[in-house]
Amino acid sequence: MNPKRKKKLVLLTSMVAAVGIAVGLVLFALSENINLFYTPTQIAQGEAPVGQRIRAGGMVVDGSIKRATDSLEVQFAVTDYKHEVIVKYTGILPDLFREGQGIVTMGAMDGNGIFQASEVLAKHDENYMPPEVEEALKASGHKATAQQY
Repeated sequence: MNPKRKKKLVLLTSMVAAVGIAVGLVLFALSENINLFYTPTQIAQGEAPVGQRIRAGGMVVDGSIKRATDSLEVQFAVTDYKHEVIVKYTGILPDLFREGQGIVTMGAMDGNGIFQASEVLAKHDENYMPPEVEEALKASGHKATAQQY
C-alpha cells in the first residue's frame, strides 16, 4: 500500500475511533442524569428501581403529614387514588406544599419501600397541576384538580 494512503487511512481510523469514544461518553453521562417519573401505582407494583434517582408524584394524602419535633424531617404519603407511597424528606418544604396538593418529588426508593426525597416541588398556583401528576390521576379515573383551601 502506498505510504501516503496508509497515513490517511490511519488518520481517518483514529478520527472515527475518537468520535466514537466521545459519543459513547456523552451518552453515558446523559443516561446517568435521566430522572424517570413514576406514579404511586407503578411504585407499589415494583416498577420503580431501588436506589436509582427518579421522580414520583401525586396528591398529598389528607392527614398524612408527620413532622419531627427535633429536625426538619417530614414524612407524608402521596397517592394517585389507587395506591399510596410514603415519602420522607429532610429540609424546608415549599410554601405551597399542603394536604390535597399535587406535588412532584425527586429522590430514590429505599429497600423498605419508602421514597427518600431529596427535593419536593409543589404547584405554583391554584390552577396548575404538574403534567405527570395530571396524567397519572386521569389514568386512575379521577378528575385532575387539586383541592383548594
